[in-house]
Amino acid sequence: MYRRGMACIAALGLLTTGLLPAPAAHAAAAYKCSMQLGAVTAGGDHRGLGISATSPPTLLGDTVGPRDLYPDGLATFSGAMATQPMGPGEELRGGWLVLRSSLYLTGYITGSTGEQAGPAALKRISGDWQGYTAFQTSRYYEGPAYRHLRMNQYALRYDGVLVRWTVQGTTWVDPQMVAGFSSVKTMTLISQSRSYDTFLANTQLGALYTIRIPTTSPMAPVVKPVRSTSWQRFDTLVAERCGANGTLLLGIDQDTHTGRLYAISHADGTDTVIDSLGEVPLELSDPVYFRWYRDTPQTPRLNGD
Repeated sequence: MYRRGMACIAALGLLTTGLLPAPAAHAAAAYKCSMQLGAVTAGGDHRGLGISATSPPTLLGDTVGPRDLYPDGLATFSGAMATQPMGPGEELRGGWLVLRSSLYLTGYITGSTGEQAGPAALKRISGDWQGYTAFQTSRYYEGPAYRHLRMNQYALRYDGVLVRWTVQGTTWVDPQMVAGFSSVKTMTLISQSRSYDTFLANTQLGALYTIRIPTTSPMAPVVKPVRSTSWQRFDTLVAERCGANGTLLLGIDQDTHTGRLYAISHADGTDTVIDSLGEVPLELSDPVYFRWYRDTPQTPRLNGD
């Protein structure tokens, strides 16, 4: 099991550095899109929920497994988790998550149905993550060969400082910081391009903003208001591409254990169209939620801004 875990981390390192194959004006009129919502349960299991953008939303599936990947009750937040075919009947799954106060690169190889024995492989990146509220990864590819151009890691601190690192190989370099985001409650990645990443963020007072971050240094975010009220109840935002240039957004209220699904047009400030599709027909009571995504050349990148 130890050797298999180390082999998994090695393969995951290739995935995260891009050496393996990578990956309407109105708010998606037909809503022919869906989201693979992931969770880490209180018992340290991974969970997958398929949610279709119907009105009201339709639950496509709810699967718990693999089980006992992480110690009970230690997961505090997670970035998006990738899945990638490895061989007949197997796939690699992995990404970054925080356990208690340390950030780890985590991964495991499992069957397509989620069976896997023993804990996930973990590689500690750094400590002192108890002061952060959100974490996101953006890996950007383009062209017919899906050439890997960049990978950036983003984290939001409790004091309102937004941090960006550039990943070179397995090393995080060139940390960039910008203050002024103390009112932000959480954020989620909605768009990736050669020259910028864009996040959707809500504030403690209920506003909704886009934060576009050019890849140039020093980091100089461009913030645009989208809505001024009613978004404060969401503790977690999870986004998926919907159509050619829209976004399917799930807002999770951890106090009421409910989630509301939205179809959002290509971001255009206060002119952005937001259609509420209704509440997800399931109690969302797990402590940590994230986006599952398929990391293959056929998977289109986020394009919401």
